[in-house]
Amino acid sequence: MKEGGIPNETRAGILVNALPYIQDFQDKTIVVKYGGNAMLNDELKKAVIEDVILMECVGIRTVLVHGGGPEIEAMLKKTGKESRFVNGLRYTDEETMDIVQMVLCGKVNKEITALIQKNGGRAIGLCGIDGGLLKARRMKGEEDLGLVGEIEQVDATMLNSILNAGIIPVVSSVAYGTGEDEGKSLNINADTAAAKIAAALNAEKLVLMTDVRGVLRDVKDETSLIKSISKSQVDTFKKEGVITKGMIPKTDCCVMALDGGVKKTHIIDGRLSHAILVELFTNEGVGTMIVP
Repeated sequence: MKEGGIPNETRAGILVNALPYIQDFQDKTIVVKYGGNAMLNDELKKAVIEDVILMECVGIRTVLVHGGGPEIEAMLKKTGKESRFVNGLRYTDEETMDIVQMVLCGKVNKEITALIQKNGGRAIGLCGIDGGLLKARRMKGEEDLGLVGEIEQVDATMLNSILNAGIIPVVSSVAYGTGEDEGKSLNINADTAAAKIAAALNAEKLVLMTDVRGVLRDVKDETSLIKSISKSQVDTFKKEGVITKGMIPKTDCCVMALDGGVKKTHIIDGRLSHAILVELFTNEGVGTMIVP
């Protein structure tokens, strides 16, 4: 018998092959950083939501951390506010911070939460301010970044309560300011927030979604994907020019998570439908795995 052009035996085989992975990850925590094209394309968006719901249904404690750069950019343009970047990070004055908080904690966070529930899952939308989840100090450096923060503390108490209830936390990357910015909202890089949260939850895996296949030996050749890297190789690949530009902060976040006790980290291609499930539940995977 065939259904939708795929023999039922093939469908059964796919499920059986996934069984060992499902058993391994049951009751474990996986943190997914959701961003890039997968947030803009409706078909990919639906696939991500379905992946996350399936993970929760088979007993995987799943946390979804999201960014929202394109949506922030669009709202800044609407308000006539010009974007400014310093070393790849958005300069965030008070007016920009208001827009970041409105877009991330309001529009984007609640849209994702609603989409999970529309597709049969249960989710609660949070930002780093809620329950003191993320506490941060203003980032200091040679150049002023405004209200951009570095995470100093993660209180995972609320996340654990939500996960224990079988609900998916959806977290936007805005933190509660401390020190000179006590009580203010600070803008946090979403990859960093996901890495810190994964470490605080002693997660089995951190999965970063991006718009490339993973770490490529040759950035111009998408077939040159490096499927597995040890933590000690990351610095070597940087020196050799294999890991460059936007891949540097992503691999740094993976190393940060591994140093914090996360077992394995993954950088995957969010342009592929159901990339999360393929990475987690198949031998081949779709991206680059970075391990201790």
